[in-house]
Amino acid sequence: MTKKIIYSDRSFRQEFIDEINRLAPEYTFKTKLEAEDLPQVEISIGWNSMYQQELLASNHLKWVQAISAGVDYLPLAQFSKKGILVSNASGIHVESISEHVMGIILGYSRGLFQAQRAQIEQTWLGSSVHYQAVENKKLLIIGTGHIGKMLAKKATVFGIECYGINTTGHPVDGFKKTYSIDQLKNVLPTADIVVNILPLTEQTNGLFNQDVFNVFASHALFINVGRGASVKTEDLIKALQQEKLAFAALDVFEEEPLSKESPLWGMENVLVTSHIAGQTSHFQKKLMAIFLNNLKTYVAEKELSMNEIDLSEGY
Repeated sequence: MTKKIIYSDRSFRQEFIDEINRLAPEYTFKTKLEAEDLPQVEISIGWNSMYQQELLASNHLKWVQAISAGVDYLPLAQFSKKGILVSNASGIHVESISEHVMGIILGYSRGLFQAQRAQIEQTWLGSSVHYQAVENKKLLIIGTGHIGKMLAKKATVFGIECYGINTTGHPVDGFKKTYSIDQLKNVLPTADIVVNILPLTEQTNGLFNQDVFNVFASHALFINVGRGASVKTEDLIKALQQEKLAFAALDVFEEEPLSKESPLWGMENVLVTSHIAGQTSHFQKKLMAIFLNNLKTYVAEKELSMNEIDLSEGY
């Protein structure tokens, strides 16, 4: 009898493969597929778009475990029609992304990015370097999930006041106050630092546009570690040129890699990082903690115990 397949296009340490085999002995784990294997794939860890047509044509695919928190790159509408379960890797990148954001806040506030550019030009800035205290600054965290809560926890240690934006404005521990996403433009003028950590949905696609940048405080720092498509790049460039905000630190972009022709590379009030905020130590261990927990309940009940995506909402 042909075994059902758990497929991933990436390799995992033997200890995790052994645990998969123990929890799901009726399945076989594969990192390479032959044509005859495709109809037998029931579970996919990650998503290989090369096999998308065949996997969706099959009635055997039942569950996709994404390896990222965002799942907007997956064919969610088709998964929904076929009743395919989806879980994400939310929680894995909590420490790395929150530390990345804090590094930017501190680096900008102490003039370190300005100093690095001056070092390349062998220019002594002296007291002309930009600096400001972070204590009592108002940080608006747009997205109050796992990462947002960890960021608020870390920022509070530095005396930063943390406010949050989420879908409904429901209160979240660690935030002085939270607002609904519909109140975004009302809250933005009061924020010294704005951090976007939102997933990409119909509501958040292009959320940061000219109208939104127009209500930023002119001294504000904007950090995007959410999704690139939530920011209209041309509108952001214009806003920075017109000094609608002071500085932008961008880790994600509408198109990646960022084009060499993009003016963002040469702008002194921009920090470009190449989608590295989520780089995480011990990634396999953290991902497998989610997958193996889900595998237990999936094998027993065909249900997931954690991180299940609401396909109608996209997160």
